[in-house]
Amino acid sequence: MSRPSFLPSLVWVALCVWILVPSPAASQLGRAEVTRVTFQGNESFPDDSLARAIVTRETECRSVVFAPFCWAGADFALRRFYLPERDVPLDRLRLEAWYYQRGFREIAVDTVTSLGEEGRATVSFIIDEGEPVIAARVDFEGGDGLSEDGLFEALPLQAGDRLSLLALDATRDTLERRLANRGYARVSVLRRHLIPAVEPYRALVTFDIDPGSRVRYGPIVVSGNSKLSEATVLNTLQFSTGDLYRRDEMQQGQARLFGLDIIRSAAVRGDFQVGPDSVIPITVNVVEGDAYRVRYGGGWTTAECFGVEAQWAARNFFGGGRLLQVRGRAANLLTPQFHDILCPQGGRGAFGDLTGTISLDFAQPWIFSTRNSFSASVFLERQSLPDVFIREAVGIEFALIRLIGPQTSLTLAYRTELVRLDAAEVLFCTNLLVCNPEDVSILEDANWLSPIGLSFSRNFANNVLNPTRGYSVVLEIEHASRWTGSNFRYDRVVAEGTLYSGLGRSGVLAARLRGGWVGAGAFKALLQTP
Repeated sequence: MSRPSFLPSLVWVALCVWILVPSPAASQLGRAEVTRVTFQGNESFPDDSLARAIVTRETECRSVVFAPFCWAGADFALRRFYLPERDVPLDRLRLEAWYYQRGFREIAVDTVTSLGEEGRATVSFIIDEGEPVIAARVDFEGGDGLSEDGLFEALPLQAGDRLSLLALDATRDTLERRLANRGYARVSVLRRHLIPAVEPYRALVTFDIDPGSRVRYGPIVVSGNSKLSEATVLNTLQFSTGDLYRRDEMQQGQARLFGLDIIRSAAVRGDFQVGPDSVIPITVNVVEGDAYRVRYGGGWTTAECFGVEAQWAARNFFGGGRLLQVRGRAANLLTPQFHDILCPQGGRGAFGDLTGTISLDFAQPWIFSTRNSFSASVFLERQSLPDVFIREAVGIEFALIRLIGPQTSLTLAYRTELVRLDAAEVLFCTNLLVCNPEDVSILEDANWLSPIGLSFSRNFANNVLNPTRGYSVVLEIEHASRWTGSNFRYDRVVAEGTLYSGLGRSGVLAARLRGGWVGAGAFKALLQTP
């Protein structure tokens, strides 16, 4: 009887261990921390542009806020990246493809990985860009009958630029968008380029344009509306049957439908498969929300103690998408009872009495024109700052808003309110330069504050909540004087600009500049006193 041999099994086990368990050198390479990524020879593009094209990244600080901790080497403040061996050769191919798309047909990239002490690695990409291919000539065929102003101006690809495949696509898309906004809904643009063998660095680019027939909006069919009337939906679109087709106009009409408070979702589409070539039927589908909405909440702060707020809204008030809203907020609740326990920063005496506001708001989506909207508000409020002032006011406000362009509006507003201010005399003397007790008592009486204002707003940010690029501009001009019904006279001009730009892979660089001027005139009641 022979004994079983364990040698073949041991050999197989040893082989599996050798294959699956990495050697110390391989383990070090796989877990080497990338402390630096460098680019050499990139004359046409900066390092940060190339870094976004590859996967390999160097260890970086999680946030600018953590910069002192990063310099100290705190682990929680650092986002560490390690060297995956297979990604470095792939990054070389990614860079070559990235350069090729931008006109560099002779691009060559080499990589050097240096392993230092303590498992740290430096990855270098050595780039030989070569000579780029230039678009020596850019021609347009099939567009001879087009007499549209600015159709071929300021295109992404111009003669003399590098032959970028991205710019070729962007130019094609730009031509299609411009023609689609001039009534050519079925436009088609094809691109081609030729690089002669005798001139390998010169390209002849041609865009073949087939505009198709010029079309107009056909029948507009509205569906999904049960509370909103069809006329309200059509008026909100701001285009009608028979108008010249414009692609951007359809997108803007869909955005305006979302502006109606009762609309939850909306879709505006053209049917390009039905009807003659000169007419495009339009379908509008809306999903409505509840006709009435109630919201409420409450909270606690050390300054205003307990507070509550509530809101009721009729989102299709008497039809037409009109909005009627009642809002209320109350604060300083139970301040005298809990001042020493929960509300130490609250006021005492009159400063601890109930504060808040109540208002009745009305909004008309369109008035006189589909580009105009109107809003009105009646309000009553009481505000206080402990030991400084108590302000009570009742008033009304009107605003007429006119859309003068895409995401651009002009607003004319008038607000008049009867204000009573109860404040310490030192506040009047230091801030308003009124120190005479008789004059102070006049200011403490009820007075009218009635400014009229004009504001311009343009917002071209790509996202309302989380913008990453674009800009916004706001200009406000306000005036109050005797002819506006105000006891106070002043002029105010405020301008504000905001710019958003992408920074790195996921960062955003935002800059905001705000400035203004205020000029105050005499108080009418003081001038009338003997």
